[in-house]
Amino acid sequence: MMEQLNYPLHFQFRVTTLANDFVATDAFGDTIYYVREKMFSWRDRIKVYRDQSKTELLYELTSNKLIDFQQTFTITDGAGRVIGKVRRKTLKSLWRSTFNLMDPSDSIDHSIKEKNPWTKFWDGLFGEIPLVGMLSGYLFNPSYILRNDAGEEMFEIKKEPSFFGRKFSVHKITEREVDDERFVLSLMLLVLMERSNG
Repeated sequence: MMEQLNYPLHFQFRVTTLANDFVATDAFGDTIYYVREKMFSWRDRIKVYRDQSKTELLYELTSNKLIDFQQTFTITDGAGRVIGKVRRKTLKSLWRSTFNLMDPSDSIDHSIKEKNPWTKFWDGLFGEIPLVGMLSGYLFNPSYILRNDAGEEMFEIKKEPSFFGRKFSVHKITEREVDDERFVLSLMLLVLMERSNG
């Protein structure tokens, strides 16, 4: 089980390594996770550790297929228990990034959607301008909303202004008790896949 989290959370990518990885900290600046995508692998695999020492593996997010048009990741804990799945809706992602969240029985019960797809459009356009395009990371910063199947907003993740798409913040919107474990892990996956936008 994921420990009680103090929001907002902050995800900061490391730019000094070749790996696609980031450190997750809580509202007090304490490190709570180290997230690393395995490079040069036939199958996408993301590992979540307690910290950067990588001595304690807490979770794994593994792509179900080598080639998957609607890529699906299975989330498991350190004991191999399935926590849920996340499926990216590829066709809709051409305009608005959309991810469907499934519970351990494969029922879709939540979704994550890009708040304003025009941000992606203007970022792509602005980013093509020589030299000036380097500033797009400060001007166009997408955000994503996690909702339940009734449309209620639960979480929001925002890209913070920065070079190289380095910083993201996670805000818990709902006051209700929810499945923080599955939702935060799903947002970690989204960040790794959507980092280049904005």
